[in-house]
Amino acid sequence: MEDESLPPGAGRAVEDGLEVVTFGCRLNAYESDQALARARADGLTDAVIFNTCAVTNEAVRQARQAIRRARRARPDARLIVTGCAAQIDPDAFARMVEVDAVIGNGLKSAPGAYRVEALEQRVRINDVQSLTETAAHMTDAVSARARAYVEVQNGCDHRCTFCIIPFGRGASRSAPAGEVVDSVRRLAAQGLGEVVLTGVDITAWGQDLPGQPTLGQLVARILKLAPELPRLRLSSIDAAEIDPDLLQCLAREARLAPHLHLSLQAGDDMILKRMKRRHSRADALALVASVRAVRPETAFGADLIAGFPTETEEMFQNTLSLVEAAGLAYVHAFPFSPRPGTPAARMPQLDRRLIRDRAERLRAAGVAALKRHLDAKIGSTIDALVERDGVARAPDFTEIAFTGECPAGASARFRITGSDAGRCLAIPV
Repeated sequence: MEDESLPPGAGRAVEDGLEVVTFGCRLNAYESDQALARARADGLTDAVIFNTCAVTNEAVRQARQAIRRARRARPDARLIVTGCAAQIDPDAFARMVEVDAVIGNGLKSAPGAYRVEALEQRVRINDVQSLTETAAHMTDAVSARARAYVEVQNGCDHRCTFCIIPFGRGASRSAPAGEVVDSVRRLAAQGLGEVVLTGVDITAWGQDLPGQPTLGQLVARILKLAPELPRLRLSSIDAAEIDPDLLQCLAREARLAPHLHLSLQAGDDMILKRMKRRHSRADALALVASVRAVRPETAFGADLIAGFPTETEEMFQNTLSLVEAAGLAYVHAFPFSPRPGTPAARMPQLDRRLIRDRAERLRAAGVAALKRHLDAKIGSTIDALVERDGVARAPDFTEIAFTGECPAGASARFRITGSDAGRCLAIPV
């Protein structure tokens, strides 16, 4: 859940003195549920587990700040640090006097990881590059009654010049299709309204499995064998790897959410090349057009980076204009943050003030894009999944604030009456 005492995007789960603080992506949120379940099974009490993110320097700084705050608030608790930042730079966290133990990404859900005797070893890091299986991927971790996440893939085989994540997650590895389907069916049997397939690079799913099945084939199999599942959603995907089977699923399967969040990063071809991305601006626009041709109501989100090394104002304008050219509804804009050990950190850097300014301009374009998306829905009627009191989520990921009584996890119909603060306003009908 979101916590006002934490940075935006961070979350906290507390249960009987055992607390997990999560930073970063949906995969981390899923794995935090796993870690919490494992810690309970191992008998851990009076402890805080920090599941860190390494995408930006800011994410690491926020984690360190949260650790210091936690020590002041809970002086007697055991503080444990895990996640990508801990995997990549364990010594930095081990040097913090507030930290009792550091656990690597490949061990954070392992049996016995949180037993008292194991935690006596202050730093436990394994070689994630040697991992060949997804870690405890079939744990039925449910963080809310509305939806659950299923990890179908972990790691990444690509080497984008700005990205440190492969060093924290290891090589791409896929969960077997049969196990994924079984997990989804178990979750659907619990009455979950939505299951989200998550991973580091989910469009790479299947490339390491016999016969190299595609993500689209996995999606089709899930929808066929789990007919009781109301909705299936995909987490962030790479625009370079959407397969024909997935496009067919979007065209034919109403239960597959009409929402794709694309890892685009930039809208200028030279910057994309220097990022070592595998798509061009034209490729991104062609992808959006091909999906809209078969599923017109699809809403698109995208990750975009402002201020990548060597980016000129003209190059930035190409990224800025992509928001409107692609008709994006959701924009995650990031200021470029050089990560030690990556090629981009050795490239000519831009002035930090210029980077911040461009990031703000990109965020402003994202706010305007979201408002256009929301305003277009005023007067319409939408079936949405109730997430919690007064908040629901439409199939295309539109957030809906409503008045009235609807239980969490239920599907309800709403009439959209307006928009405010990045969400639609509605009443149940």
